[in-house]
Amino acid sequence: MLGENPMMRSWLSRLALTIQIAPHVLATTMAALLLMVALPARAQAPATVFLEELTWTELRDLVAAGKTTILVPIGGTEQNGPQMVLGKHNFRARALAAKIALQLGSALVAPEIAYVPEGDLAPPTGHMRFPGTITVPHEVLAKLLEYAARSLRLSGFRDICFLEDSGGYEKDLEAVADRLNREWAATPVRVHAIMEYYRAAQTDYVQALKGRGYTDAEIGTHAGLADTSLLLAVDPRLVRIDRLDEAVRLGRAGGAYGDPRRASAELGQLGIDAIVAQTVAAIKKHIANR
Repeated sequence: MLGENPMMRSWLSRLALTIQIAPHVLATTMAALLLMVALPARAQAPATVFLEELTWTELRDLVAAGKTTILVPIGGTEQNGPQMVLGKHNFRARALAAKIALQLGSALVAPEIAYVPEGDLAPPTGHMRFPGTITVPHEVLAKLLEYAARSLRLSGFRDICFLEDSGGYEKDLEAVADRLNREWAATPVRVHAIMEYYRAAQTDYVQALKGRGYTDAEIGTHAGLADTSLLLAVDPRLVRIDRLDEAVRLGRAGGAYGDPRRASAELGQLGIDAIVAQTVAAIKKHIANR
């Protein structure tokens, strides 16, 4: 307490004599003033768009204030050549979803989904041929998305948006959205499978790279120039620059379908801009037509 500190008690006594207030009254008054100053700071909305960084009361208040759109970023844990980390899609989905949420203004971001269908186990197919890749059956992903959506609905969200950072399970997203929208037709809640997020990376971003003189062989379809540049723009620490030559030398045997040697964060920003802009526009359209 303020009055328990000898130096503070002495100072308060001298101040009280000056302004003719009893020390214990002055201490109580100062404590009250400090509390009044501190309370507004505590009441401020937290500076984050990530649901997992909020308390339940903060989330309740944000939803009540109009943040009723929730983005569900869907990544994947898979090999990305010798030059990129296994969690590429997860890091990318989270970072881009945050940018999208900020532009929308009324959206928050749910925890990213890190496990998606990646191939068969026995014998291993697709990315499952490489250590570190984790797969789940399509029906498991669908059930996970369904119950994530059901949970988010209980929290008060009205628009639940699935964002697919990796390809191969578009039908799962659309099937879950269609099924829940039929079930919830009489309610104000809707689920949206936002296909524009993934398509932007495969269309506008690729065309922008071609416009700068890069070839299809360089751009690639997985762990090539386009893919590596995107991750460099998100977080360069996740790219092993000293292994770009190795990616080319190993080629498809090493998991790289393209040539990442001329990849750069500047090129990756072209992709980020395209994905964010098209996704924001698509979400606004979905909500307007709900």
